[in-house]
Parts: sequence; structure tokens; C-alpha cells
Amino acid sequence: MRDENGYLDKGLARRTFLARSLAVTAAASAGQLAWGPTAAEAATSVKYRTPRSAPLATFRADAWVAPRPEALADPTELTIAEAAYQIKNGKLTPVGLVEAYLARINAFESVYKAFNTLRTDHVLAEARALTGGASAKTPLYGIPLAIKDNYFTKGTLTTANSYIFADFVPPFDATAVARLKLAGGLVLGKMQMGPLATTRATTPNGTVTTVNAWTPNDPSYDPAGSSTGSATATAGRLATSSIGTQTGGSIIGPSQQQGLTGLKPTMGRISLYGIVPLTYTRDHPGPLARDAKDAAIMLTAMAGEDPNDFRTQGLPDPPDYIRAATPVVTGGKPAIRSRTKIGVIPNYVSGADAALRGQFLDTLSSIHKVDLVEVPLPAEWSLLTDTFNAVRLPERSEPFKQFLKKDLKQFGVSLGSWMQGLFLSGDEWITGQRAKYELLERVMDTFFDKCDVVLQTSVVPFDILGLPEITFPIGFVNRNGLPTPRGCILGGSPYAEDRLLEVAAAYQQVTDFHLRRPANPVSSPVARAAVAAPLRLTPEQATALSE
Repeated sequence: MRDENGYLDKGLARRTFLARSLAVTAAASAGQLAWGPTAAEAATSVKYRTPRSAPLATFRADAWVAPRPEALADPTELTIAEAAYQIKNGKLTPVGLVEAYLARINAFESVYKAFNTLRTDHVLAEARALTGGASAKTPLYGIPLAIKDNYFTKGTLTTANSYIFADFVPPFDATAVARLKLAGGLVLGKMQMGPLATTRATTPNGTVTTVNAWTPNDPSYDPAGSSTGSATATAGRLATSSIGTQTGGSIIGPSQQQGLTGLKPTMGRISLYGIVPLTYTRDHPGPLARDAKDAAIMLTAMAGEDPNDFRTQGLPDPPDYIRAATPVVTGGKPAIRSRTKIGVIPNYVSGADAALRGQFLDTLSSIHKVDLVEVPLPAEWSLLTDTFNAVRLPERSEPFKQFLKKDLKQFGVSLGSWMQGLFLSGDEWITGQRAKYELLERVMDTFFDKCDVVLQTSVVPFDILGLPEITFPIGFVNRNGLPTPRGCILGGSPYAEDRLLEVAAAYQQVTDFHLRRPANPVSSPVARAAVAAPLRLTPEQATALSE
């Protein structure tokens, strides 16, 4: 049930989400849950169920946006919405857009190292098959996308950056990939990631691959999470947009570090079928985009029920994400469609980014129909968000137990965290699940009885619970003479991605941080030395990052 503004009733959302969360945990415990072939089946090409075709998503006219004048000189500067406008109006062809990105990849990929597999010939052939113009029924028609290498991609090597899947070529697309392609999206390639999504992007032996696009000559600057390649490709203009996965922060973290608008949806809003699993109850697919409108376009295409993933079934229908991400002006003043209470937790304006956060709050408060309200942290916040976070580790180890028994070397540098999962006792796992639902009740009572969305300083609580969150840039700090982005984290109640997109779009209407791009990499003695002597994670560092 939605009100006149399209917002879902919070009580209904809460009941639905709690029931679904309990069912997912029970199914995972009973071994009745899988997001595709098991790890063993995927590695040995046993049997698969091809995802059923999904209906083509419907996009409102607001998804096509006339380009900024400064973006017209270079097609790789266009957002999805802007590129879609150019393609629909015959001012740009899918082939022209793909060729522009391939030129940048040819020029800078040797520094960024964002791709695991580049589909040059295939993506050009696919682009040539698209006519553009009036045929562009969706804003994703002819748009080059970067896909994290744990999404099954038909006929394309999909390794999850691991020894286990080193030679795996899926016979079908993950549901999320299939829906993007159905909407006309083009897969440029598969992106570098942490081995089996456990650390920043490295080879299985721990050699760091992808750099942060804002600090390309400094591989030590952590891009923050396993969706590194997806983030770097989007920020460095090697792809128009990208998708990643998040279990412990790997959509929000890389997006924060690289000036992107990253959205982790509610558990079940996007199907996990055909994605190499990390855990059964905390994995989330989602977009890493350049702005709120692009994130909404990606989410519109990817979201919805999938008969292959019961987490997606029986949920409230997705709202109009495009409408939510379209800026509103009331009385000549930037606004949000409906009055929105944004919760501010204690000590939010503190630490190294205190000044940026203070300015961020001032800007938010200037937006019409935005109210900032102070909210306390739930009781025993640190205990419930820190101590019990490790209960996800057995879910990581269980589907890969066959490989752990066979050859520990297949797990490379990330072995430590997989071993930890084997040694967590059953009673600890049960206690952790009880703590999770206690935390959920306290979050709903303490935060969302008082506000619509809440600012956070960490991704962890909403990761644990499966609640939606978004990040977008709020400013820059100096690192070794280079500007590096800083982002906020905004959490929402179940299925309230539209409220998060509204806040992001309103803020981006009055700021330009999301429009700033990193400078192109330059060759230098420092850069050449970094390539010659690459950084390598130790097993201890890999274990710490995966925790």
C-alpha cells in the first residue's frame, strides 16, 4: 500500500521485510537456498537453470536528459541519461559511444587495471546491431556497462578473480545482467574484484591490480571494497556505469572513495541468481553510477521478481525510481516531493571529515521540505554491530566446503577468512542470528519511528540487516596534492530506495561534486615504478580487509 506520494506504508514494509529475513535465514540453514549453481556445479559445469525472461522495464520520459553543454565534446563524459538523450535523438550512435570508451580504455587501462576481461570485438558487433534513434525504447539502449566478474555473463570468462573459477565460462547470464541486456545495455567487459569478493581488487595471490581513479599513481590508496574495478571504470570514464555486489560494504565503500552514487538496495529487490555467492543472507547486487538519475535507471532495469530467487518473490512492487531521482523545484527553490526527516546520529559531525559533514548538513537543511532531526543510536549499538558481524563467515565457507577439503591453495591470499568460517561454532551462529533480529527491531524503533532516512558513518549495520543504503559525494580532501572524494552514507527503511534517491537527487541539484571527474593518468617515474614493483597483500592484510 502506497500513499498519494507513492511511499510504501512503513508498517507493511516492516512486516514484509521481517518475515522475508526470517525465511531467508531459515532457508540458508536448511540448505535450500542458492543464487544459481552451487560453487561446485559452477566450477565443473554440471547443470543449470536458465533464468526466465523478465518483462522489459518501463521508463518514464524523465529518464532522458538533455546533456550539459560541457559534456558534449566527449561522449565518455555523458551520464546514462544524457547519452540516452543523444542516442534517441540521433546525435550519437551506440557504435560511436562504444568506440569512445574503447579509445579511453586503450589509452589508460594499463594504469587503471580495471578490467579482467575486455569484450572489444563482441561489444562492437553488438553495438552495430543497434540502430539507435526511435528504436531506443529505454535509456540503457546502446549504453556501455562494466560488470563485476562474479556476475555470470553468457559466453564470457567469469572468474570472480579466483583460482576456483579460473576457466569458467557461464552458459547463461545472471538475472541482473540479463535484464540490463534486455534493456539494450552493452557489456564492455568483466571487472577486476577481490578474490571471491573478499578484499580490494587483487589477483588470487594478493597482487593489487586496480587503482583508485583519483590517485592512479598511488596503488596503496585503498579503493575500499571488492567492487573496485566497477568503481574505477565508472569514475575513470572507462564505462558509462557499472554494477557490483555488497556483503560488507563493496558497493558503498568504492563509490565513496571514487566520487560515485552507489546504491545497495533492500535484500531481495534485485535477484542474486547467477552471481557467485559470498554469503546467502547478506549478498546484495546494485549499481555504481555517476549520479542519482543513473542509479535510478540501473535499478529500474535490474529490480523485480525472479522465479529463480525466492528472496525476490512476494515483495512490494518497485516504486518509480526515475520519478524519485528527478529533481523538484517548489516556488523557485530546490525541494523534495514530500517533507522528509533526515536522522542525524550522535557525533556525526566529528573526526577527520567534520568540516565536510558540517557543510553537507547545512546544504541539506537549505533544501525545501527537508528536516534534520537528531536521533540516538539504538541501545548496545557497538555490541550488536561489531561483535556479531562475524556470523556471516560460516555462510561464506559452507558453499565452498568441497574446495576447502580438496585444496586450500585454491583460496589464495584470502584463505584466512574462509578458515575462520569453519571454526565458528553453531551456538555462536545462532546467537548472532538472534542479535541480528534484535538489532533490526531496535533500528526500526529508534531510527525509522522518528525519521524517513538516517545518516550513518559505517556501512556495517545496514549490511547486516539487508536494509537499503546510498552514498554520494559531498566534497573533497587533499591527498598528496590530489583531490580525493568523500561521500555520505544514508540508510533507509525496507524497500525505501526511492526516499534515498530523492535525497541524493535534491542534494545533487544544488551541488556539483558528482560532476567532477579525476584527471587523466600521466606517465611518470613514480607510476612506472608502481607498475614495475606492484603492491601485494599479505594473508594477514587480506583477512583483515575481508572482516
